[in-house]
Amino acid sequence: MSYPSQNPYQNPYQAPALGAVPAMFAEEDARVTFIRRTYLHLFGAILLFIACEAAVFSLVPMETLHGLMQTLFANRFGWLIVLFGFMGVSWLANTWAMSDVSRAMQYAGLGLYVLAEAVIFVPLLYVANSVAPMAIPAAGVLTLVMFGGLTTLVLITRSDLTSWGKYLWLAGLGAVGVAVCAALFNLQLGVWFSGAMVVLASGYILYDTSNVLHRYRTEQYVAASLALFASVALLFWYILRLMMSMRRD
Repeated sequence: MSYPSQNPYQNPYQAPALGAVPAMFAEEDARVTFIRRTYLHLFGAILLFIACEAAVFSLVPMETLHGLMQTLFANRFGWLIVLFGFMGVSWLANTWAMSDVSRAMQYAGLGLYVLAEAVIFVPLLYVANSVAPMAIPAAGVLTLVMFGGLTTLVLITRSDLTSWGKYLWLAGLGAVGVAVCAALFNLQLGVWFSGAMVVLASGYILYDTSNVLHRYRTEQYVAASLALFASVALLFWYILRLMMSMRRD
C-alpha cells in the first residue's frame, strides 16, 4: 500500500499576480499576520483530520471496516483507483484553495483536501491499529518534531528554496510512477522506498515553508496552509510505514 506524493501534474505554487506583494516584502504587521494565519489554519486542518479519523474508527464497526478493506484490496486495481481518485480530488482542492474568487471557495478547497486525506489514510491506520497501535501516536509526534525543526530552519534563515520546485516535481512524478507499478504488478515497496519518501516529504516541507515567505501573497494563507498540510500528511504516512516495518521486524 503506497501513498501518492503531492500531485505531480499540478503547479500549486503559481507566481504572484502582477503587482502583488509576497509576504517577504510586505509590511511587517501584514507579514506576521499572514504567517500566523497560515499556521493557525494548518493546525485547524490537522485537528479536522484527527477528528475525521476518530469519527471513522469510533462510529464504524470494525467488522464493517474489515469488509471494506477486503473489498478494496480484493484485486490489485482497487488501490490504484483510490490513488488516481485522490490525485483528482487534490487537484480540484488546490484549484479551489488558490482561487481569488471568494474566501468560501478557498475554505472549501482546504476542507475537501483534508477529507480526502482522511479517507485515504483509513486503510493504513486500520492496518497500523491491528499490528502496531502504538506506532500511530509515535509517528505523529515524530512528524510534528521533524516539521517543527524544518520549519524553524527556513523561518530563521529565510532561505529562498523556490528553485527546488522542478526537482521535487520530478521526484514526486517518479514516486507516483513507482506506486502505480507496485499496484499494477503487485510489488511490495520496502523500507528503502519509505525512507526515500520521508526525505522527499522533508524536502516538500522546506520548499513549502520557503514559499510561505517568498511566493504566497499575504491573503493566500488558506492555500499556503493546504500545501503545508499535504506535506505533513505525506511525512506522517511514511514515518508510520517505517515504524510499522520496524515493529513487524
